[in-house]
Amino acid sequence: MAVVRRLGSAAIRSRKGGRFPVVTAYDAPFARCAEAAGIDVLLVGDSVGMVVLGYDATVPVELSDMCRHASAVARGARHAHLIVDMPFGSYEPSDADAVRAAVALVKSGAGSVKLEGGAAMAPRIAAIVNAGIPVVAHLGVLPQTAAIGSGFKRKTDRAALIADAHAIAAAGAYAVVLEMVDEQCAADITESLAIPTIGIGSGASCDGQVLVLHDVLGLYPDAPSFARRYAELATAATEALRAYGDDVRAGSFPPPAPRSVSALNAHG
Repeated sequence: MAVVRRLGSAAIRSRKGGRFPVVTAYDAPFARCAEAAGIDVLLVGDSVGMVVLGYDATVPVELSDMCRHASAVARGARHAHLIVDMPFGSYEPSDADAVRAAVALVKSGAGSVKLEGGAAMAPRIAAIVNAGIPVVAHLGVLPQTAAIGSGFKRKTDRAALIADAHAIAAAGAYAVVLEMVDEQCAADITESLAIPTIGIGSGASCDGQVLVLHDVLGLYPDAPSFARRYAELATAATEALRAYGDDVRAGSFPPPAPRSVSALNAHG
């Protein structure tokens, strides 16, 4: 049997200047679906807190949650590269805390880890990279700390964003997510960096694009305006469950068991 090798971060970095899709995944079944669809970069996002665990924000997500979901995705997708979010509180206190959390995620199946923040987080990025773990940075809207900043407003400060982008690249990040960054600013960052940018609500100039799985499939009711729904699985699931419930109430499920051959013979 041929050995299936998982895609490494170097292969993702080499996609600079190209276009590639990224989608979030949180469990084995949908990870298999994404990989079967040809999407070979999966983000195990802390958005799991909202779209799977029912929280109102990502902040309550624990490192143990991310490890559990990363391991599930790793079992479902055997070739795809897995980027796993470092949850709030797991990397901010110190370099040592950041490295410990990143190691835990790698042991759970992560191929690389992602953390939020610009130049201020450069030391954390460098510490994790120096520990041998690839890092994706995250600029623009930062969901983990949006409530104490300017919220979810589109980011337009070109000079600050470009400075942050170059700081995280210098620290060793191999890619950067740009969330809700002004489109021209995102284009300028993409052009100026040697590492790939992965956009979410930041226009078409980014090298890659990422969307939350539940937004793509129509499973989450509060999708952001920049997301595109490619299916309405929530509607289909509700209809299927309603049909099942109706059949049980009507007595048509389960269906009558077929009569055995011996019983048929006994009655001629």
